[in-house]
Amino acid sequence: MSFREEVGAHEARTHLPAYLRKVEAGARFIITQRGRPVAKLIPLDSNVRSQAGTAARLMREFMFKHAPLSGVDIKSLLEEGRD
Repeated sequence: MSFREEVGAHEARTHLPAYLRKVEAGARFIITQRGRPVAKLIPLDSNVRSQAGTAARLMREFMFKHAPLSGVDIKSLLEEGRD
């Protein structure tokens, strides 16, 4: 899907609720500052939400299948990873 139009930062800030409704409906905008593109205002991909849900479910399953480690010094592991 292509971007519908460019919108100045002041215009976007002033009318943000209206632009958010348009984005929810599928519109896409380029936000400009002094005529220079600086950001994209796009709908949140529903696929991202489902991937996050799947990742959380898999982490919970992993935690229930594996016993917590004991005798591990978390601080030394963190320090080791900073090299």
